[in-house]
Amino acid sequence: MTVNLAKGQRISLSKSDGGELTAVRMGLGWQAAPRKGFLARLTAKEIDLDASAVLFAGREAVDVVFFQHLTSDDGSVRHTGDNLVGGAGQGGDDESILIDLQRVPVHVDQILFTVNSFSGQTFAEVQNAFCRLVDETNGQELARYTLSGGGPYTAQIMAKVHRAGGGGAGAAWQMSAIGAPATGRTFQDLLPVLASHL
Repeated sequence: MTVNLAKGQRISLSKSDGGELTAVRMGLGWQAAPRKGFLARLTAKEIDLDASAVLFAGREAVDVVFFQHLTSDDGSVRHTGDNLVGGAGQGGDDESILIDLQRVPVHVDQILFTVNSFSGQTFAEVQNAFCRLVDETNGQELARYTLSGGGPYTAQIMAKVHRAGGGGAGAAWQMSAIGAPATGRTFQDLLPVLASHL
């Protein structure tokens, strides 16, 4: 059963049978909002949203996975590739980031997921946008966060997975929905504001 996350809500990433999750997928989907009027439709551009995962050790960003660096240096986090136009909306994922939780280095205690409008349109021009977490071993959707309300911003700090109780190799992973609007076309633009969500 999927949990529809509200801004700031936190869920534990444990299986219903009591086992720990070993591999999860953060999926991102979106569609361009329909344009009104002939000229608006004629001049409409495709919307290129980009999903990124920033790996933190304490308060320091130690690695990032995004469309120009598809695999983390340790191989535990992998981006499936850049989608330049979206289109899945409520269906499948347009971009995905796979996380092998068992391979994440012990010093990495948080992974933040961001979405940026690389093409520069605001989220007011996007519809049916979502971020979801899936158990990669069986395809079960665990949690979904909907980008609601559009707005005049070009980025969103979506969610994070983090080790419960401050970390360590044996700590269980949790997911927190953040849903904080931001401004920036790339994850680099968001680095100054990510610290407030650690």
